[in-house]
Amino acid sequence: MDLTNLRGKYIQAVAGAASEAGLEEVRLAALGKKGEISALMATLGKMDPEERKAAGAAMNSLRDEIDAALRARKAGLSDAALNERLQSEWLDVTLPGRPRPRGTIHPVSQVMEELTAIFADMGFAVAEGPQVESDWYNFDALNIPPEHPARQEHDTFFMHRADGDNRPPHVLRTHTSPVQIRAMMDQGVPLRVIAPGRVYRMDMDQTHTPMFHQVEGIAIDRDISMANLKWTLEEFCRAFFEVDKVELRFRASHFPFTEPSAEVDIRYSNVGGQLRIGEGDKWMEILGSGMMHPKVLQAAGVNPDEWQGFAFGMGIDRIAMLKYGIPDLRAFFESDLRWLRHYGFAALDMPDLAGGLSR
Repeated sequence: MDLTNLRGKYIQAVAGAASEAGLEEVRLAALGKKGEISALMATLGKMDPEERKAAGAAMNSLRDEIDAALRARKAGLSDAALNERLQSEWLDVTLPGRPRPRGTIHPVSQVMEELTAIFADMGFAVAEGPQVESDWYNFDALNIPPEHPARQEHDTFFMHRADGDNRPPHVLRTHTSPVQIRAMMDQGVPLRVIAPGRVYRMDMDQTHTPMFHQVEGIAIDRDISMANLKWTLEEFCRAFFEVDKVELRFRASHFPFTEPSAEVDIRYSNVGGQLRIGEGDKWMEILGSGMMHPKVLQAAGVNPDEWQGFAFGMGIDRIAMLKYGIPDLRAFFESDLRWLRHYGFAALDMPDLAGGLSR
C-alpha cells in the first residue's frame, strides 16, 4: 500500500476516534503486532539493502507520526472527559470541612508533664539516666544490702552475663534513685533535681505492672530539714490535685537510702465513688520520703558532715490513677482512644503553684 494513502487513512481514523476505547482500536489496527504498519515494516527484511534503507526511513517516519497523533488525540480525549466531569460535578467550597480524628495525650505522659512543671516552679531541674543500670548504681550506692529482697531474682530483672564473666549482672533499674547518685556525682552540691522515668520490677496485678513510672526527687544543701520536705510535698499535692488545702501525715518507716524515713499519707474522702483529696477522715499512702542517708551521700562523693538533704519518690501511674479516677493500672497499657477520651485526655493541662491551669 502506498505510504501516503496509509498515512491519510490512519490520521483520519485517529481524528475521528470519539473515545479512548475507539482510539485503542485504531492503534491496534495500525501499530499492534498484527497492525498494517507493523506488517509493512516486517517486509523490510526481504528488500535489498538500498531499497531497505529508503523504505525503512519512510516507514519509521510514518510509524512515529501515527504514534504522535495517537498520543495527542488521547490527551485531547482525556481533557474533554475532565471538562465534561467538571461541568457535571461541583463542590461547595463554603461548606465546613469534615472533622478529623484528634489524638490524645496518654495519662502517664500528661501527669509527667504536670509534675515536671510543678517542681520546676520550686526550682527542681530534671535529671535523666540509663534504664539498664549497674549493680552498684542501682543497689550498692543506695545502701541496699546484699540480702535485701529487691536484689533477689523474684523481684528484679537481671541482664545476662557471658559465660565466665563473674561481674555482678546489670539490671533493669528498679527505681530512678540511681539518677540521683549520677546527678550528685556529675553536678555536685547544692543540688535540687527530680528524676522521672520508667522502672521495672517483676510484679503484675491490678495496681502493679512489670514496667511502670516513678519520679524521685532530692534537695541537698547545708541546712535542709524534714520541714523543707513537708512543705515541698504539700505544695506539690496542692498544685497537682488542684485543691486549696491538703493534709499530709508522715508515718515512720524504713528505707535503706534515707534516715529517718517516712511514708506519706494524704487525707481524702470517697463520696459516691469519687475520690476527694484534702477532705474527709480517711488516709491513703501516696509516697515514701526521708532525709538522705549519710552513706548515700558518701557514695556520691558528698561529705555528710557538711551537707544534708531530703529525698522522696512516688509512682507516676499511681498518682495519675488517683487524680483521674482510673481504677486499674493495667488499663494504661491495654487502652484505646475511647478509653482515653472517657477520662478526658484530649489536651495537655498543667497545674502550677498558683493553682490555675496552663495549656
